[in-house]
Amino acid sequence: MQLDNIIQTISIAAIPILFAITLHEAAHGYVARYFGDNTAYLQGRISLNPMRHIDPVGTILLPLLTLVLGGILFGWAKPVPVNFSALRQPKKNMMWVALAGPASNLFMALCWALFYKLAWMNPESYFAEPLMEMANVGMKINAVLLVLNLLPLPPLDGGRVAVSLLPHRQAYQLARLEPYGMFILIVMAISPVLGWILGPLVGVVYKIISLIFGI
Repeated sequence: MQLDNIIQTISIAAIPILFAITLHEAAHGYVARYFGDNTAYLQGRISLNPMRHIDPVGTILLPLLTLVLGGILFGWAKPVPVNFSALRQPKKNMMWVALAGPASNLFMALCWALFYKLAWMNPESYFAEPLMEMANVGMKINAVLLVLNLLPLPPLDGGRVAVSLLPHRQAYQLARLEPYGMFILIVMAISPVLGWILGPLVGVVYKIISLIFGI
């Protein structure tokens, strides 16, 4: 990819990627505060300011590499600190705190789809083409983050949802995987396995969005 194309790709993708990753984390903090844990609030992490959530590798380097080199577009921000023991009903509330992140990605995917539709309906506009390209990246990154984070592997959100729903014994056994979860995810990411899992599921999300907005 030529330098001009790389710069153009970065300029179009920067906003949707930053907001997809950082709002995901802010949503966790907001819902955790709602259920009684002020940890993220006291550390200033319930914020729409991306600078408070950026991880140099997960928020910048990895998404840029996947944009330039191809592959699954994903990344992460600095995890919002949540003290689950401070929640009013820790095991039950954990599920809603975990689901807040993927829910924010679903909401953003729908918003970007709406922007795409508006730009598509006004092709004569000077901003139509770049907005459609930006919206396409926004739908893609949010669909991937939605599906990825719902995988039942701690410390992913889906793992925490599973821990919340499972009986105590099985929940404890699953929670013990958390220290190794990221290593498992990395191995899946550098092998074809993660693509095999995410590809069809992301396709389903795209299909549903397309049906809703007629795009």
